[in-house]
Amino acid sequence: MSRRRFRWFTLVVTPAVTIGLVAVVARAYVAPSPTEPRPADVEVADRELVPERGNDERAGVPVGDYVGGNGVVEPRGREVEVAGDVGGRIVRITAEEGQFVEAGTRLVELEHAVEQAALAAAEADVLALEAELSRTLHGNRREDVRAANAEAESARARAELSAGVLTRLESVIAKGGATVDELERARKQSDVDAATARQTEARRDASVKGSRREDVQAARARLAAAQARRDEAAARLANRFVVAPTSGELLQSKFRAGEYYQAGGAEPLVVMGDTRVLHIRVDVDERDIARVRTGATAIVRVPALPGRDLAGKVVEIGRRMGRKNIRTDDPVERNDTKILEVVVALNDAEALVVGQRGMVYIAAGAPH
Repeated sequence: MSRRRFRWFTLVVTPAVTIGLVAVVARAYVAPSPTEPRPADVEVADRELVPERGNDERAGVPVGDYVGGNGVVEPRGREVEVAGDVGGRIVRITAEEGQFVEAGTRLVELEHAVEQAALAAAEADVLALEAELSRTLHGNRREDVRAANAEAESARARAELSAGVLTRLESVIAKGGATVDELERARKQSDVDAATARQTEARRDASVKGSRREDVQAARARLAAAQARRDEAAARLANRFVVAPTSGELLQSKFRAGEYYQAGGAEPLVVMGDTRVLHIRVDVDERDIARVRTGATAIVRVPALPGRDLAGKVVEIGRRMGRKNIRTDDPVERNDTKILEVVVALNDAEALVVGQRGMVYIAAGAPH
C-alpha cells in the first residue's frame, strides 16, 4: 500500500471509530440503572392471575409472628415398616388395609407345613422322654416287682436242685453208682444254675430299689435336649407368622397372597402406624430454629382443605440438623439449606391422610 493511500484510510476510519465509541458511552450514561426495575417489569409483577376453575391453592400467611415450613402428615411415632425374619411364599394376609389391629395380631402367614410337622415330631419326642424319666424316677410297677421276685425264686430253686444232684453223685461215685462224666456234667450245671440265680436276684434288687442316680441324670438330660429341640421347632414355626409389633392401623400392604417374600429385601411386608393421633413433621429452616419452642401453637394449612386452618402444638424438636425432607416445585426454593425437624401434634385431623403435605406456621418466640 502506498503512503498516499494509507493516509486517506487513516483520515476516514479513525473519525468513524471515535464517533462510534462516543455514541456507546453516551448511551450507557443516559440509560436507566440496571438494578432498578423498569416500569414494564413492575406492571407484569403486579398482575394477579386467578385460576379459571377449581380452588386457588395459594395460601396467605397468617397475621402475626410465625415460623413457616413445609410438613408431611404422619402417624404418632412415625410409620412402622413390618418385615419378616425369614422368606417364603405368602399363604394368606390376615389383615386388610385400613384395619386397626392390636399388638400381637397376626398380619401375614408364610408357608409352614414343614415347620409344623417338625414341631409335632419334637413334641412327640418330649412326651416319650417324659414317660421314660417318670419310669426311671418311680421304678417298676408292683406287677413287675412280683414277676422279678418269682423269677429269682425259680432260679434259686433250680440252683438248689442242681446242688443236691451234685451232692448225691459225689456220694455214690466211690461205690460205682455214677461215672466221672456224669459227675462233671452235674458240677457244671450246678455252677450255671447258681450264677443264673445270682443274676436274677440282682435284677430283682434293682427293680425293688429303683434306678441309680446316674440313670436319672441321663434321662433328665435326654428330656432337656428334646425340650430344646421342641422349642427350636416352635420358634421356626412362629417365624412363619408375621405379627403386629404395636397397635395401629394397617396403612399399606406391599405383597399379595401367592407372592414370594424375600427377607431383608427393599420392601417391607406391610406399613402401619398409630393414626389415633396424627402428627405433622415440619422442616424448619436453620435461620429460624432459635425461635421455635416446645408447646408453641401452630396453624396448619393443606391444599385439600382451602380456607380452613387446623390447630396444633409443637410436641417434639429435633436434636440434629439435616437435609430437607420435603421439596416443592417453587423455582426460588433453597434446596441446599439445612433444616431441623419439628413435630406438631394436630388437634383435629380427621380429614387428613398419612403422607399428605401442608404448610405449617409455628408461633415464634424470642431467640434463645
